[in-house]
Amino acid sequence: MPLNMSLPVRLILASASPRRLELLGRLGVDFEVIPAEVTEFEDPTADPKHMVSHNAALKAEWVSARHPDALVLGADTTVFIDGTVLNKPANLAESKRMIRKLSGRTHTVYTGIAMRRKSDSLTLNDGISSEVTLKALTDTQIDDYILKVNTLDKAGAYSIQDHTDMIIAGYKGSFTNIMGLPVDETKQILTRCGLCI
Repeated sequence: MPLNMSLPVRLILASASPRRLELLGRLGVDFEVIPAEVTEFEDPTADPKHMVSHNAALKAEWVSARHPDALVLGADTTVFIDGTVLNKPANLAESKRMIRKLSGRTHTVYTGIAMRRKSDSLTLNDGISSEVTLKALTDTQIDDYILKVNTLDKAGAYSIQDHTDMIIAGYKGSFTNIMGLPVDETKQILTRCGLCI
C-alpha cells in the first residue's frame, strides 16, 4: 500500500447515509459526499465480516474510479444473529419481525471500512464489531418504537441513538460503530492515509 504524502488530500465519503455524514463530520475534516451507484451484496446467509468488507470496497472503488486523485472512504454496516445477516428491512412488517428476533437477546454489529485512491494505488481495508443487547419487548412496545423511528433505512431495523431507552439494554464496543461508522477507528485510518486530524 504505497502512500504518497505529497499528494493533496481530497476526502470523499462514498455514502448517502446521514449517520455516516454526521459521524465523519465529528472529526472536523473537510469532505465531500458522493454516493456510490452500486448494487450491494446482501445475502442473509453470508459471512457478515466478508459481506460488509465487500460492500465497503465496492462503494469506495466505484467512486475512486471516477475521482482517482481523491481519498475515498467506503463503509457498510450490518447486524448478525443466529447465523443470519439482518440488513435493512423491506417494509414495516419485516421491521417488526427483525426487532422481535433481536428482542431480549445479544447480537453483533459489523462495519467494514475501505479506503481507496487510484492515483497512487492506495488500498486499505479494515473492520470492527460491537455487541448490542435489546430489551425483552412486547409487540406493543415494538409497534410504539416503529412509530417513532424510521426503521426502514437501518440494518436490523433499529437505531441505537434514537429513543435508546425504549429498546436498548446495553452494548459492548464502539457506540459509533453501531451507528454506522466507528469514529475512533476511522480517525486512525485517515491519519495513516495522510490526513491531519
